[in-house]
Amino acid sequence: MNLVGELHDLILSSTNTVVFTGAGVSTASGIRDFRGKNGIYNDTFQGYRVEELFGIDLFNADPTLFYTWAKDFVYDLDAFQPCTVHNVLARLERAGLIKAVITQNIDRLHTLAGSQRVLEVHGSPSNHHCRTCGASATYDTIAPIVQAGQVPRCACGGVFKPDIVFYGEALPEDIFSQAVTACQEADLMLVLGSSLTVYPAAALPEEAYRCGARIVIVNDSPTALDRRAILKLDDLTDTFTQLCDLLNGSIP
Repeated sequence: MNLVGELHDLILSSTNTVVFTGAGVSTASGIRDFRGKNGIYNDTFQGYRVEELFGIDLFNADPTLFYTWAKDFVYDLDAFQPCTVHNVLARLERAGLIKAVITQNIDRLHTLAGSQRVLEVHGSPSNHHCRTCGASATYDTIAPIVQAGQVPRCACGGVFKPDIVFYGEALPEDIFSQAVTACQEADLMLVLGSSLTVYPAAALPEEAYRCGARIVIVNDSPTALDRRAILKLDDLTDTFTQLCDLLNGSIP
């Protein structure tokens, strides 16, 4: 049996599979990752490293920088569709074989694919909140404003910020708590497309391992958890294309 066949059997025999995904899952959808060799953090914008644009202090000082850059990244997400990995994970959840998808991604593609329990530990642009009064606005309201080259402002005059976790902000407490519990209860964890370098999110698979979960890693570069994994595969698209074919004979 090849490794994908082993993965198929592990998923079908598991009673509590939890998935942890990183940016590598969405590269097949055409979205650049953050830290890869061609990642957006290698870019600069108006004299700043792109990574700096996700700093809360810089956003508070000059939100124009973030929104000018984000126009063609965060606010162009409707141009992208779920890939095979997103779709297979949603299918596995519908079949009762996945309990939760914990994701570092902010692209909303897991939800678009149909996954129901998606724990976005780095937040999401689906909602925005005013930095002054706390009023909320949806992505669909904010995106046209940003696309028009404007900074989205509240009726009170304050600036709206996406509910993405910026550097200098805490992770969403309730979501992270749910993610920890899901990891502690898992008997199988799939780590997909993540280098496991960004903490505290990267500690979640480690927590699953400490609590007895078997670990499967599918990522094109090494991770710190590789030596703990019972399976390690490199190519996400190929793995999940093969897995999809095997599932056709196993689940609806």
